[in-house]
Amino acid sequence: MANSDPEGVDGVRMTWNVWPRTKLEASKCVIPLAASIAPIPPHSDIPTLPYAPLRCRTCSAVLNAYSRVDFLAKIWICPFCYQRNQFPPHYAMISETNLPCELYPQYTTVQYTLQTNPDPNNPSNAPQLQPVFVFVLDTCMIEEELVFAKSALKQAIGLLPEQALVGFVSFGTQAHVHELGFTEISKVYVFKGSKEISKEQVLEQLGLPAAGRRSTAGYPKGLQNGFTNTVVNRFLLPPSDCEFTLNSLLDELQTDQWPVQAGHRASRCTGVALSVAAGLLGACLPGTGARIIALVGGPCTEGPGTIVSKDLSEPVRSHKDLFKDAAPYFKKAVKFYDSLAKQLVDQGHVLDLFASALDQVGVAEMKVAIERTGGLVVLAESFGHSVFKDSFKLVFEDGEQSLGLCFNGMLEISCSKEIKVQGIIGPCTSLEKKGPNVSDMVIGEGNTTTWKMCGLDKSTCLTVIFDLSSTDQSNVPETVNPQFYLQFLTSYQDPEGKTLIRVTTVTRQWVDISVSTEELIHGFDQETAAVVMARITSLKMETEEGFDPTRWLDRNLIRFCSKFGNYRENDPSSFSLNPCFSLFPQFIFNLRRSQFVQVFNNSPDETAYFRVLLNKENITNAAVMVQPSLISYSFNSPPQPALLDVASISADHILLLDSYFSIVVFHGMTIAQWRNMGFQNQPEHQAFALLLEAPQVDAQIIIRDRFPVPRLVVCDQHGSQIFIGKVEPISHIQ
Repeated sequence: MANSDPEGVDGVRMTWNVWPRTKLEASKCVIPLAASIAPIPPHSDIPTLPYAPLRCRTCSAVLNAYSRVDFLAKIWICPFCYQRNQFPPHYAMISETNLPCELYPQYTTVQYTLQTNPDPNNPSNAPQLQPVFVFVLDTCMIEEELVFAKSALKQAIGLLPEQALVGFVSFGTQAHVHELGFTEISKVYVFKGSKEISKEQVLEQLGLPAAGRRSTAGYPKGLQNGFTNTVVNRFLLPPSDCEFTLNSLLDELQTDQWPVQAGHRASRCTGVALSVAAGLLGACLPGTGARIIALVGGPCTEGPGTIVSKDLSEPVRSHKDLFKDAAPYFKKAVKFYDSLAKQLVDQGHVLDLFASALDQVGVAEMKVAIERTGGLVVLAESFGHSVFKDSFKLVFEDGEQSLGLCFNGMLEISCSKEIKVQGIIGPCTSLEKKGPNVSDMVIGEGNTTTWKMCGLDKSTCLTVIFDLSSTDQSNVPETVNPQFYLQFLTSYQDPEGKTLIRVTTVTRQWVDISVSTEELIHGFDQETAAVVMARITSLKMETEEGFDPTRWLDRNLIRFCSKFGNYRENDPSSFSLNPCFSLFPQFIFNLRRSQFVQVFNNSPDETAYFRVLLNKENITNAAVMVQPSLISYSFNSPPQPALLDVASISADHILLLDSYFSIVVFHGMTIAQWRNMGFQNQPEHQAFALLLEAPQVDAQIIIRDRFPVPRLVVCDQHGSQIFIGKVEPISHIQ
């Protein structure tokens, strides 16, 4: 992450950077006290320490730069609970001139490297936890689409790291588990697609008896990841050992051969296939990081997880059907994927979905399993489309382009005693670990201070909603610390299987807003506040029946402006807002008309897809989803931001619109005519060639750093309406 990034080294942004002292004062601020945290962003300034963190014996917070230290007594005082802790013997040399790295004031974020389950007989021979990838391929699609999907799989297998293990499941009317370790002939285990199947049944049918499972705590001789090689290698093999077998299998794989009646959909058992893949992983590799990567080309019509009947006369559910409770399969499918999510979270495994179809495939139902396991989701029109192909390739890329996929993450939050955690909105699951810092009010994944993140990557972002204790202790300023502290501890396995712990500790000031609101106002982060409001609105739309998002946003904006605006009563022209708030109403206006609030003309799958990415991305990217950015290019000036208004369209300008999910390069009428006449190819018009090239270069830079890869649209004035829809006039709120 670059130093210029607003998240900085710590990866933390807050709605308010100073907090009111009491619960009552906080409620008057309208915008909740919240922090957006990126658990593991890469940064060159974060030191990595080759030992375990030192924890407080009372609250388990980690020694940090804000801890007070008594160097003579070799004691440190925890800033969260004020417990006095003795330094262990290996800190014996600590002094004011010989500090451990975690006590340096500039290192508010540090990373620790731990050795995973060392072999007591040979510590240097610690087992390497191998990441596992199980590909689940839908065969109920036309031949052309299946060819695209198989080609992508072959490319992915070639890009997998050497230490990884790979498995393969295909499905149509039935689910097929392919035994890659049996090379003589193609050996397949078939599971009926119409019947729900448990993990134990999968285990039994695959010939993996429960007695064959071992704990991964000890590694007896001949065991790999806690299993004998012969057991693991039947279904899961390193890519180098099975690449030829798997490529041959894919070459021979055909579209589902079960007959489809005229006027009916294909029989597709997506739910059973995912259950079988989860059962296989749970039976073979408990405790090891693994991903189920599902390539789905249509709706589930068979068995658990069904979203629509086979009869084509019955359309897939719409938002109107969900609103009227007229989607007969929806609740049952969500319940099934909720149980699958619990199984995957218990196992520490991830569900990724790559859906490519013109119809819906069930992302709305699968969302609970994808989000709770921290999975990736990509929605495209075809497996041959660049959105799918480029995004799928990025998952397996190495080096700078790598997503940095990590496994088995766990987040712990420690707070000052006045602060309580209401919950988290984002890709995680509550572990229901109660404590004094847990609020009675729950938002998102709450009732805990510890969360599971089965899958996370370098761009993963979570929104933590805080509350203040209802007891008012601010009447005696002498007894109250002017600072409060928050600590975010993330333990996880990196792609190489090493166990790492990232600890970020931040501090902010309390402020008494009954005396002055100036500090509070200057500590307001408009982008973060807008994104937090978008995430809360989306959550309420999904969980609260009869919720009116537009009315709720309008009421909160009115309350906000009443609290912080300057105006004379009954004189609208006198209203003004402090510059620190000037952009916030514009963000809320765009949020009201965004795809997160206005679901008209979007399918439930599309809405679910948008919301998963809104909840997962960092504040900068999420703000672009809410309010697209518009850059204008012309001969007369360097590229500069333009207003999201049709007035920005000019015949001699090029506009670059970034709405996150799509990038649009829009040429004005005159520019388009000159381009069509080939002026850019003439030496005397080199400036015009550079003007044409500039937005294309900038668009590619945006695309390169984004996942999923956005759709690139190049169009001309009077030639497309995709651009006009994003730049309706908003000048009346400026």
